[in-house]
Amino acid sequence: MRFQRIKNLREDGDKTQQALADYLNMQRSVYRRYESGEREIPSWAVIKLAEYYHTSADYILGLSDER
Repeated sequence: MRFQRIKNLREDGDKTQQALADYLNMQRSVYRRYESGEREIPSWAVIKLAEYYHTSADYILGLSDER
């Protein structure tokens, strides 16, 4: 799974896909496709998720293991 970290972060925070989709102002089905790797996640969404989770975009993208 390409973006396993966004799923792990969401589950660790006890959030639903719908809650994150609402935060990103998109449909849950679109967010689900990002988590499953069916669709490339746009850079603006990576940045917003990094802000939401107080982590780096590099961590979300798997470029760094440092949160």
